[in-house]
Amino acid sequence: MPNTLKKMFLGRAINNDQASHQRLSNPVALAVFSSDALSSVAYATEEILLALVVAGTGALAIAWPIALAIGALLVIIAFSYRQTIKAYPSGGGAYIVAKENLGDFPGLVAGGALLIDYVLTARWGRGWRPRACHCS
Repeated sequence: MPNTLKKMFLGRAINNDQASHQRLSNPVALAVFSSDALSSVAYATEEILLALVVAGTGALAIAWPIALAIGALLVIIAFSYRQTIKAYPSGGGAYIVAKENLGDFPGLVAGGALLIDYVLTARWGRGWRPRACHCS
């Protein structure tokens, strides 16, 4: 039954000799798979600078150290992705990696965190901002 549903939704599996023609080039794969990380980084940077502006011009002096810390974090994440790709060549998201290395509960936490991140990124990407409650 599960294989029938899989074939119905995804189609039949391709042969190994055809798989090389189905792979994405590096520039295309980067554009497709990095959009989530790029959007999260873009919104985070905007919100950090907004908080610094609200705090006053004196707080803007720490903008460069914050920017350098964000850059260092991106480098760490890139190395982490490379290690994950080498350890899980057939694919492994945050849920799989956390579950296999840390257990079921950390895997569920990682999966839940990603779902929340995707929802918030999509919602903020459409220009939504929380409004003050006018409750009666």
